[in-house]
Amino acid sequence: MSSDQKSLKQIIDHRIEKLNKIIDGGINPYPHSFDKKNEISTYKNESSIGKSVKTAGRIVSLRKMGKASFLNIQDESGKIQIYLKNNLLPENNYDIVGRNIDLGDIVGVTGEIFKTKTDEISIRASEITMLSKNIRPLPNLKEKDGKAFNSFEDKELRYRHRELDLIVNPEIISTFRLRSKIISETRKFLDNNGFLEVDTPVLQSVYGGANARPFNTFHNTLDQNLFMRIAVELYLKRLIIGGIEKVYELGKNFRNEGMDRNHNPEFTMLEIYEAYKDVYQTAEFTEKLIKYVANKIDKEDVLFGGNDISFKKPFLKTTMAEELLKATGLNVLEMDESELFNLAKSKNVDVNPKMNYGKLLDELFSKLVEPTLIQPTFVFDYPKAISPLAKSKRDGNENIVERFELFIGGMEFANAFSELNDPIEQRKRLEAQAKLRDLGDDEAQIVDENFLQAIETGMPPTGGVGIGIDRLIMLLTGENSIKDVIFFPAMRPE
Repeated sequence: MSSDQKSLKQIIDHRIEKLNKIIDGGINPYPHSFDKKNEISTYKNESSIGKSVKTAGRIVSLRKMGKASFLNIQDESGKIQIYLKNNLLPENNYDIVGRNIDLGDIVGVTGEIFKTKTDEISIRASEITMLSKNIRPLPNLKEKDGKAFNSFEDKELRYRHRELDLIVNPEIISTFRLRSKIISETRKFLDNNGFLEVDTPVLQSVYGGANARPFNTFHNTLDQNLFMRIAVELYLKRLIIGGIEKVYELGKNFRNEGMDRNHNPEFTMLEIYEAYKDVYQTAEFTEKLIKYVANKIDKEDVLFGGNDISFKKPFLKTTMAEELLKATGLNVLEMDESELFNLAKSKNVDVNPKMNYGKLLDELFSKLVEPTLIQPTFVFDYPKAISPLAKSKRDGNENIVERFELFIGGMEFANAFSELNDPIEQRKRLEAQAKLRDLGDDEAQIVDENFLQAIETGMPPTGGVGIGIDRLIMLLTGENSIKDVIFFPAMRPE
């Protein structure tokens, strides 16, 4: 046993001794409820002085002085100082509870608001109630002049133990409150525009709608392999086929891929589909949605990744070929695979000879262009080879499809198509994807016969878009890692 482990065991053993003293005193240290009248912040004003109060919170600082103690308790709204004194409490209340409290305990306090000699609004306790005895100590947190030091700063520990992070760094709750508000306002915008929110299966017998590797599992009763969804696109299109003309789903997707500051294997995605629209109308709608949400949370100007981002101006519009022309001085649409491959190698872009025309373009674009797209920018006209669910461009260029991706701060936030509704062409595209899988591309899409049969029934012209909600929250809260906007991000085993 290491010295740290031994020390922790000693602390826990000592706290269990205190727990037993409370129990031996006839007090239940884990009562079923407590009549908390108000949040702590309610009392922290001059007008509350002299008022009787009853509140509760976790002890985050403690100073014992014989027959008196000063402690600070914290709830979701803030902190307040408590003054305990033996002769102001009921008989034995100080000896049984007051002497056996520790940092991390959750207590209820009844008393009166007063101001100390140092002008700090506090509660003079007339009773203290143990609500939950802390056994495992909090991280080493100290406070002086209202400021914390030796705080819980290790990012990995904070992500693994979010409950401790919230206790020791309560200011982070503002990010998650804003997350909730962003999701709420997104739903309001869509609902007010006549869209129907739906739920589609998370466990799917055939996965599709994106180029990604799935997580798989097994259903014992069905005796069947199932996959956790990587997208909801194909199910939502089936609802469009069924006659629901405006539909969306906001929920979790799962992709068995790498993790970095922009990627978590479990993430929140919004997909929206509207019949009789195309990718250009979808771009207008997407811009309105993002601007609406930014306005509602008063974030029309944000600092993200060291860049000032504004949502007040019209979003920029460009094409993949135009941006690559700026970056390389070459018209990539006139180049073949061999020329693209050589160009990529000359620009130190990581490519391999197995990559097709579309993937080579995409890798060039990701390395040379994406980091430069700071203000909100729609990039249109993507290669068909990497867009199997999108319509070909109506100008007759069969190698390009009607698709956009939205970039802000050098990061992708949305992906949209004029949705392919030709069942013959759709089958060809998915079968071509299946051949890529046979050649070793485990992110290529697979043939979904149920979807193909549905689209053979007839799907109206449709515009669809997927928006990464976690990334949108990163942007609007100014956080630079997806782990900072997800309560419990995926982590490697300790």
